[in-house]
Amino acid sequence: MTQTPNYEIPTEMRDFAEKSVEQARKAFDSFIGAARKTADTLQGSAELARNNAQDVSTRGISYAEQNVNAAFDLAQKLVRSKDVQEAMQHQAEFVRSQFAAMQTQAREFGGLAQSAMQQGAENAKQAMQQGAEQARNAMQQGAEAARNTASNATNAAKDAAS
Repeated sequence: MTQTPNYEIPTEMRDFAEKSVEQARKAFDSFIGAARKTADTLQGSAELARNNAQDVSTRGISYAEQNVNAAFDLAQKLVRSKDVQEAMQHQAEFVRSQFAAMQTQAREFGGLAQSAMQQGAENAKQAMQQGAEQARNAMQQGAEAARNTASNATNAAKDAAS
């Protein structure tokens, strides 16, 4: 049997390999940090969306309560009306006031929805921009570390060969 020759790895090569591993670790840590920040930002956006949905829901229940109370008030007025003319007058007042109330409610709902959409879109845009920038920086660091590693390996191999 033939034995493989025992070549000693030069100290420069081992030092270079150690530096390369450390650079790769730093680049990876940077990339993971960017991913975590992006996830946290997206979670914040989801929380904002949940809060906005809760506000819309609360407002909707409040409007429903107002509208039902107005209908009950009309019913009481109709029951107490002395004649048909008075009942028709109460009905006309109810229709006018409810039409105005519903217009106001629709405007407020529209404003809430628009504001929520704008906030959500802005947060998502910022999160994506930050995440992309951080990922780009991490990738550049990784590429730079790889170039340095390749250059250092070439130099170390030349030194070892000499």
